[in-house]
Amino acid sequence: MRADIVWWDLSASGQTIESMREYLREESVAAFSEVPGLRLKMWLSDPDTNRWGAVLLWESEEASQQALPSRALELIGYPPQVAHGFEVEATAEGSYETERLALQGLAFAETTQGKSS
Repeated sequence: MRADIVWWDLSASGQTIESMREYLREESVAAFSEVPGLRLKMWLSDPDTNRWGAVLLWESEEASQQALPSRALELIGYPPQVAHGFEVEATAEGSYETERLALQGLAFAETTQGKSS
């Protein structure tokens, strides 16, 4: 298994954390849900430092080398300041209550506010 981490400082970009959340909802999450060999992608943000990034967990090194359906580079306007790949030493799943991991997080919490379950 392999893990990749990418991180942008959005300060020099026309994009904001809010605009990137919209990109997630409208395009990126669905596109990455179809990528072969991708076990998990988590998008991350830090409003205090205006940073945006992601962690990707791959089944193999080969899977991590494919072209990805991301327009983040195009939208942000420059490459990430941090881009590292790592070999995964071990994984574990803890005990949890949320059954479904997909479509969780702030990008989707905003679209369901005010709706009853």
